[in-house]
This record gives sequence, structure tokens and C-alpha cells, in this order.
Amino acid sequence: MPTHQVTNQVPPLLDYNLFDSDPGLQAALAREGAGWARDAASAFGASIGSAETIALGEAAGRHTPELHSFDRFGQRIDHVEFHPAYHALMARGLEAGIHSLPASGRAGGFVAHAVLEYMLTQIEPGVCCPITMTGASLAVLRQAPALFGQWGPLIRADAYDGSARPAAEKAAATIGMAMTEKQGGSDVRSNTTLARPLGEDLYELTGHKWFCSAPMSDGFLTLAQTPGGLACFFVPRWRPDGTRNPIFIQRLKDKLGNRSNASAEIEYAGALAWRIGEEGRGVATIMAMVNQTRLDAALVCAGMMRQCAVQAVHHAAHRHAFGRLLIEQPLMQPVLADLVIEAEAATMLVMRVARAFDGKTPEETAFARLGAAIAKFWVTKRLPNHSYEALECLGGNGFVEEGPLARFYREAPVNAIWEGSGNVNALDVLRALGKEPATVAALRGELKAAQGLDQRYDAFVAAIEKAMHAGGMQEALARRLVEDLALALEASLLLRHGPAPMAEAFVAGRLDGGMRGCYGALPAGLSLQPILDRARVEPSR
Repeated sequence: MPTHQVTNQVPPLLDYNLFDSDPGLQAALAREGAGWARDAASAFGASIGSAETIALGEAAGRHTPELHSFDRFGQRIDHVEFHPAYHALMARGLEAGIHSLPASGRAGGFVAHAVLEYMLTQIEPGVCCPITMTGASLAVLRQAPALFGQWGPLIRADAYDGSARPAAEKAAATIGMAMTEKQGGSDVRSNTTLARPLGEDLYELTGHKWFCSAPMSDGFLTLAQTPGGLACFFVPRWRPDGTRNPIFIQRLKDKLGNRSNASAEIEYAGALAWRIGEEGRGVATIMAMVNQTRLDAALVCAGMMRQCAVQAVHHAAHRHAFGRLLIEQPLMQPVLADLVIEAEAATMLVMRVARAFDGKTPEETAFARLGAAIAKFWVTKRLPNHSYEALECLGGNGFVEEGPLARFYREAPVNAIWEGSGNVNALDVLRALGKEPATVAALRGELKAAQGLDQRYDAFVAAIEKAMHAGGMQEALARRLVEDLALALEASLLLRHGPAPMAEAFVAGRLDGGMRGCYGALPAGLSLQPILDRARVEPSR
């Protein structure tokens, strides 16, 4: 016999449209130049917000990939088996064109890409990694016309084929990346993998890669040492004659998060590879891809922030404690509002940077170069604590694996580490500001656009300028500088384009008197209800 009735439990958030319920995302799509994609974004938001797709995300996150080194007859196959839910989500993302939109040639393609991936990551972040790398690989392959002619149509195809067979037999291909080695990590110039020339641009690679992202891909971009120095290479899974290229998966990484996606240690044992770019220019060549993947690292974190805030507000709007709803509690309201503010500020920043990637002017190119590093540094660092605060809003219900927030909390740190850690990105910002005057001009133009809208903002930007001229460009102070620049950019966007209550709360809580150590430490007298309403979501049926 049951001993009690189940009451005061929150209904699961299912069957809702992730685009139509997100006013900040809708505004960003239109403002940043991709309004033409509104219908597609709404249809995608409805599809992945369905109970069916949400269940796919939960299943993909629960069932981790398995490595099968050999088949039953002892033949080496190096096959990574995924749960069907993973393949289903990969198909949803690739068929929607998340990877191909930036290469479509249409104005706003990067922004449309960013909006769709921002929503997909709210269902399961793990599939975003291979989708991102697949699309971003085109920026590198364009530097090798013959390879691009062969592989470009397969990569751009809005389709998914997860089978293990030669690319010539497939209608679509995915691309992974293998850069870091045990002894170097972010210092890829210390790589020891050797590339032996075979003639023309063809080489044979021998060496070990400590991290290979998405080892089930059809091809990989990688770095290796040539007689002329470090170079970038394209390594297909299969040789032109249809035999397996000797790329041996030694083991899969047992990761804290990002568990639906596979990361591996691999061995090149004489693998055929095609050089892209010049010998000695490997880092510069592959940076065309890395800069795009940095943008995506930031935007998926912004998407996860949005989902964390939505889940926290949804819980608080249905859960009673101490005689009233949590969302009505005076101490809970600033916590929830602060989570919404952080998510929307991050969204504005990454969508603005996405527009810069779409831009054709030198100013926009310069801002994309700098903005990607700033957004990557800041937004990825804000997510871990943000996801924790959202989880705490649910209490014990948030800490259990049945709900989505435990999975997002485990996922939260990964994007701050991948595609260059915080220090790497901070140093990249210093390098750009010190050696590329166009990035300084682009940054100042973006900050000046909000000048005069708020005295506290003006004072904050003036303090940054003063610090930069007074030694603030020192390497030891790089993190402090990049944090201030990120806050200033977010404030500029909110003051110009955001709802007034949100802009006021952001400036009051983050610029006027400095950042606080926890969410919810906002000053008194702010209008919080309009902010909370921006994350209030109800199922459509």
C-alpha cells in the first residue's frame, strides 16, 4: 500500500518550442542579419523541443560510446559504437544544415548556424562537437583546392551517414580533429608525430595523438612535423583503394562530461595524409578552423545557460515552499533573474560575434578575430557556476541524474578547456590587441556604440582604456583585461538592444561596483519580473 500521496512535484518541461519561447534568441536572429531563417528556426525549435527528441538527448547522454578494436574474426576494425539516440540527434542537426549554413554564401549564414546549434545543445551538447568540426573544416580544406573539390560536397551535404565505410560510398561525411599530444597539450608546436614525404602533397604519418575528437569521423585534420616544420594534414579514415588507413584507436577517454561524444587516443601507423598549406605553417593553417570552433564553444555554452535558466524558472514557477511558490520568494527572485540575465548577455555576445563572421568588411573580420577569443574565454568560464546555481534552485531534484541539470553540470567545464584553454585565449587577445591595430579599432567601435547611454558604462569603459595604457596589457593581467572587455561588450549590447530592466540589472550588478562572487547578489530596487518572464516556458500541449 502507498504510504503517501505525491504532491508539489514539478511537471517535466516537454513539448515546447525552443525558438518561439525565447524572445532573446528571436531578437538576435533578426538583429544580426538572419531574419530569413525565422521559419526554419521555429520549425527546428518545435522539433527538438518535443518529448521524443528530449528523450533522445537523455538516452544519448546515458549510453556512452563503446570501442570495438576487432571484429569476431580477429580483424582490426577500430569501430566506435554509439547508441541509436546519438545517431538520431546527429541526423537532426546535420539535416537541418547546422554545419553547412556558414558555407551557404547567404548573408547571415553564421548567425542562422549559431541559432540552430544554440538550440540543439539544449537537448544534448555532445553531438554539437562533431557537427561543429565538420562545418569548420571547410575553412581549412578550401586552402587545398583538390581536396576541397573531392570532400567539400560530402561535408556540405545536409545529410548524415554514420556508417563505417569509404567516403566514396557515402552521401555525406563528418570531420574530426586530432591536434594535441601527451607532451604538449596546448603547445602543439612541441608535437612529435612525423610526416614522411611520399611525393607532391602526399605524406605518411607516424605518431600518437592524446586527444582525437570524434574518432568515428570520415576524415581528420591533424598536425605533424615535416622536414620544413609543423604542417597541417588531412587524414581520411579510408585509403583511396578502399582499405582502412592505419589509424588505430588505442582507447576512448573516460570523460567527466560530453559523454555521448567519443574522444580517443589514436596512433598513426604510416597513415596516408594530404598536406594543406605550407610546411612550417601548420598552426596558421588550422587556425582557420579553430577560430570558428571557438565561436561554437562559446555559443553552445550560451545555449546551455539558457536551458539551465529555463529549467530553474520552470521549477520555481511550480514548486511551493514556505507557503508560496518559489518564484514568488524575495530571495529566490534575484537568483533566477541573475541566471536569466547571464544567459541572455552571453547569447547577445555570441550572436554578435557570429554576425562578424558573416561580415565582409575588414572591420567585421577584425572583430570576429578578437570577439571569438573574448567570448570563448568568458562565456565558457561563466557556465560551470551558472549551471551549478540553476541546479541548486532545484535542490535535491536537480542533483539526481533523472533530470537534465546534472548532465549539463558535468558538461559545463569542457568548452573552457577545448579549442584553447582560458590562458591560451587570453594571450590570443593580448596578441591581437598588441599586433593587429584593426582589432583595437573594431573593439573601440563596438564599445563606443553604447557611449552616452549609461554613465556607469561610460566610466567602466574609460577605466579599461586607462588600465590598458597604464600597463594593463601585461601577460599576468590578461585574464583581468579579457573579463572586463567581455563585460563591456555584453553591457554595450544590452544597453543598445536589450530590455531596459535587463540592461539596468546587468550594469548595476556587474559594472557598478564590480562583479559579485555568486548569482543573486543584485542591488535592491530592480524590476525583476520582466526578466523572469523571458525564461518562463510552458509546454504547448
